[in-house]
Amino acid sequence: MNIHEYQAKEIFAAFGAPVPRGRPAFSVDEAVTIAEELGGPVWVVKAQIHAGGRGKAGGVKVCRSIDEVRTAAGELLGKVLVTPQTGPKGRVVRKLLVEEGLNIADELYLSCLVDRATSRIAFIASSAGGMDIEEVAATSPEKIFTITVDPAFGYSPYVGRAIAAKLGLRGDLAKKCQRLVASLYRAFTEKDMSLLEVNPLVVTAEDGLVCLDAKVNFDDNALFRHPEVAELRDPEEEDPREREAAEYGLSYIALEGNIGCMVNGAGLAMATMDIIKLYGGEPANFLDVGGGATAERVAAAFRIITADENVRAILVNIFGGIMRCDVIAEGVVQAVQGTGLSVPLVVRLEGTNVEQGRAILDESGLNIISATDLDDAAQKAVAAARGA
Repeated sequence: MNIHEYQAKEIFAAFGAPVPRGRPAFSVDEAVTIAEELGGPVWVVKAQIHAGGRGKAGGVKVCRSIDEVRTAAGELLGKVLVTPQTGPKGRVVRKLLVEEGLNIADELYLSCLVDRATSRIAFIASSAGGMDIEEVAATSPEKIFTITVDPAFGYSPYVGRAIAAKLGLRGDLAKKCQRLVASLYRAFTEKDMSLLEVNPLVVTAEDGLVCLDAKVNFDDNALFRHPEVAELRDPEEEDPREREAAEYGLSYIALEGNIGCMVNGAGLAMATMDIIKLYGGEPANFLDVGGGATAERVAAAFRIITADENVRAILVNIFGGIMRCDVIAEGVVQAVQGTGLSVPLVVRLEGTNVEQGRAILDESGLNIISATDLDDAAQKAVAAARGA
């Protein structure tokens, strides 16, 4: 689950990490009031969307008067902001963050994430922070430093000292960095985050160390332990199809292809998408109906898939273990009858009650393309999507 920058900074501050003074604004007048209360001479007005790259896309405005704050807020609110992370459709700006301006002397980079390769929490740091960090990672990887925390021993002050040294911080700044890293580690672990990023982490002319930006993702599987975090969800920033899928207990992620996929099991879903690409097709989504799907959930899955106007064919790939093929077949029939499906449908069933499931599909009278195995199903789906 993603949250907005202003929400991430509120969490940082609660754990003792330094952030600029500021508050969210939902209207132009509110933005002006916040700026007046903060005092000048410089303010920053930031668009709040769940995507990075806002600065390069014009979503961050530095203002040197209250009139400029008013103008910036008016320009950003309601604007469709397009960044490399939003896709070409962009995101509508509905919220702003108004902050005090800082006297920046240097920009650094710091993040914390779950490193699956080592099964540890890893800190990534670089002295080359700012908007071009992706380019730095691609062209100058030697400028990026990684250190992991051994779960057997837990966090050690050594981690903060090592990061401070790699960032070139000395004296009081090094001590501030050590305290900051420790506070961010506590926030990461206690709130079950999956990603925490500060870019840039700035050194001010007054020798301060401040989290100028903040990006946080949480582990969805741990939200039941954090109702206060779940309340930070912003449905307006999520794909409506993904929201509906969550309501039915479906795991759905929209992609950019034209072959809709409905599969039971995440591993099988990944394999299905891989074999579609192997035969020259492009999956339109990842959709896992799970091991205990009902006919109602299957019907909901079809509605979600067909809501994507790019879908030209649908592949249903079910291996019945816990899931019964006859239940899936009933759901498929109900969904096709209920939605008036207009694109080719390829179905591959195998496993528990497979003969009953195939009989239900054969006797439905619907135009369903049967497949004998996954290889056959993928080839037929790719051909159907191409109109063959």
